[in-house]
Amino acid sequence: MRSIAGRARGVELVVAQSGYRGGVAFTGREPGSNGLTFDHTGRLTLCQHGERAIARVTADGRLATVVNRYRGARLNSPNDLVYRANGDLYFTDPPFGLPDTFNDAHKELDFQAVFRLSAGGDLNAVVIDLAAPNGLAFAPDSRTLYVSNAAREAPVWMAYAVNADGTLGQGQEFAHARAYAGREPGLPDGLKVDMEGNLFATGPGGVHVFDRAGRRLGRIVTGVATGNVAWGEDGSVLYVAANHQLLRIATRTRGQLPYPATLTARP
Repeated sequence: MRSIAGRARGVELVVAQSGYRGGVAFTGREPGSNGLTFDHTGRLTLCQHGERAIARVTADGRLATVVNRYRGARLNSPNDLVYRANGDLYFTDPPFGLPDTFNDAHKELDFQAVFRLSAGGDLNAVVIDLAAPNGLAFAPDSRTLYVSNAAREAPVWMAYAVNADGTLGQGQEFAHARAYAGREPGLPDGLKVDMEGNLFATGPGGVHVFDRAGRRLGRIVTGVATGNVAWGEDGSVLYVAANHQLLRIATRTRGQLPYPATLTARP
């Protein structure tokens, strides 16, 4: 395992209990963290299901809450997150971390959203019409945001034009998994984009690969529910979280790394 600083360290503990601090009595079925990314200074930022918050790992290893409420209401259970080039943070907030998910008595928001936390600290819901927003990623030019919808009745990937002020345009269906949902395990989940704009999107049975026009180029078949993907090393290696397995796949493309290539300090 290679550290951010580029020095081989082997396996080391970064965050205990997957980011769950035990400060919230109601934890749900998945109290630990979900989506992870790095901000532009290399600090690890994570979605905390049990805490129902976004947190950041500080230089001394502590967890600092970034956001946990929207207009006074508790978030559902943040799922995935991505930074735009200007420092704005976008994250999805389905209720999958709550015991009764959509019908849970502790759910304080009456919708599931994609949120935008501006670099200046303003929080706004930029998508509220998806049943189960899950994974998300920007196109290489940051002008399009892709969002997966982990709903069995609408297993789709959406594309949103990003306006100059950070708001999003009307969503368009980019691709779907209707032929696979129900007969293969899993639903649209985490996703990443390569430097050519191709989408590597986890979904039923593995990783679905689409070109920038939404044409399915093929699948990496895992045969199990597959939740997330990430580019690693020099950007040509795809890591895949497939149920109880972590897969490493060398590719002939390169993806967008979530932290500056010149970063030399640990988060």
